[in-house]
Amino acid sequence: AAQRCDICGGEGSLDRLLPSVSSGLSPRKRTTSRCKSEPPLLRTSKRTIYTAGRPPWYNEHGAQSKEAFVIGLCGGSASGKTTVARKIIEALDVPWVVLLSMDSFYKVLSEEEQARAASNDYNFDHPDAFDFGLLVYTLRKLKQGKSVKIPVYDFTMHGRQKEWKTVYGASVIIFEGIMAFADKELLKLLDMKIFVDTDSDIRLVRRLRRDITERGRDIEGVIKQYNKFVKPSFEQYIEPTMRLADIVVPRGGGNMVAIDLIVQHVHSQLEEVSFRAVALASAHQAQPLPQTLCVLESTPQVRGMHTIIRNRETSRDEFIFYSKRLMRLLIERALSFLPSQVHVVQTPQGQDYEGRIFHGKRITGVSILRAGETMEPALRAVCKDVRIGKILIQTNQDTGEPELHYLRLPKDISEDHVILMDCTVSTGAAAMMAVRVLLDHDVQEEKILLVSLLMAEMGVHSVAYAFPQVKIITTAVDKKVNNVFHIIPGIGNFGDRYFGTDAPPDWSDGDMD
Repeated sequence: AAQRCDICGGEGSLDRLLPSVSSGLSPRKRTTSRCKSEPPLLRTSKRTIYTAGRPPWYNEHGAQSKEAFVIGLCGGSASGKTTVARKIIEALDVPWVVLLSMDSFYKVLSEEEQARAASNDYNFDHPDAFDFGLLVYTLRKLKQGKSVKIPVYDFTMHGRQKEWKTVYGASVIIFEGIMAFADKELLKLLDMKIFVDTDSDIRLVRRLRRDITERGRDIEGVIKQYNKFVKPSFEQYIEPTMRLADIVVPRGGGNMVAIDLIVQHVHSQLEEVSFRAVALASAHQAQPLPQTLCVLESTPQVRGMHTIIRNRETSRDEFIFYSKRLMRLLIERALSFLPSQVHVVQTPQGQDYEGRIFHGKRITGVSILRAGETMEPALRAVCKDVRIGKILIQTNQDTGEPELHYLRLPKDISEDHVILMDCTVSTGAAAMMAVRVLLDHDVQEEKILLVSLLMAEMGVHSVAYAFPQVKIITTAVDKKVNNVFHIIPGIGNFGDRYFGTDAPPDWSDGDMD
């Protein structure tokens, strides 16, 4: 009780602090939307759930089965927290890990505080120096698998940089900071709490080296700040939180025995969220196509263009020409599903005309690389000044699971209607991951339109059951997918035929206009 009183007393005491102890990738040669093993999908009575690739995972009821595993690393300044974090990441050997540093969440200083910081008279080691509200909000979203924007703090200027960085949720999140255990709401988000215990003399030497070489400070200023703020804050706010830790790691990053034990425990936790992949080919037989699907009317023109692009003897320039014609028709059809409202204009003859205009903030196109990129010109041709984003999803050759390798989305995409473009969809695994990425960026599901030249019934069902509000538009749906997940009768590898890669010797880039 006396210890608790000492912690919370004095200037700037925190009533939120310290609850009681008892509350304690391999690239592919081809980039079509398919997998080389069973698709990571879980078929239920009501939905088809995407269960692998990148978090979050879903159970058979469509609910998130397990949030990301969050490790909290606390310890004094320069105790080696970041080194321990990196050693854990190396030993874990999992593809999706986020390292979140508390240093990014220092508060924005006023002019008076800036002046004090410049003269080493501002206490950066006090809990009040951190923006706990933003920190808790950010970590909670990451734990849910969402993308977040992280402030970038400039220690030489004592302020946040203008540009923030985007970070993705992951299967494991390692959060490190001197006040990692100093907030009740923050503690609730931590699945494992580790305290890095390093001798004070070693910490001082490390801090001197770091602040002088990396942050442009002078030796007198560093020692003054250490004696005035760092050492007293450690004794009052940081060291007492050691009792909240699940594991105390003496000697920091050099203690490999402790790190191995931590890694073993995290692996055991991650195994609980793995799911058995279930093949869907037979499950979809005889099921009616979903109402969210729109197939372009099979007019003689559409049928004729399909005859040309499906023909294995079609030359590359003919394939490109008629594919572009189909893409234009497909995009025009997709635009008809966007919301519109009545709008009256006056004609040159001075008469009113009751028409319609788009009722929304913006339209953004997102292509699934590489084949989806070929649909961008068709979208640009009918949507003036449309914004374009890109997603690269490739299959891991070891696991057969789709993985996100590249992402570039326009700012504020959460308010947009998004046209997601991929030329062919067989199992639907890549399309589902792309939709998941958009949802993680807060795009509303009902504002996503998936457009594809050709889809397999399996892919249509997979996307529709997992995301029942996504509108699906295509020019044709084929019945089957073979054992290597090619659409049958299909169109071949669209990207290879369009770009001339892995093509017969008589095809060359010179054949293309």
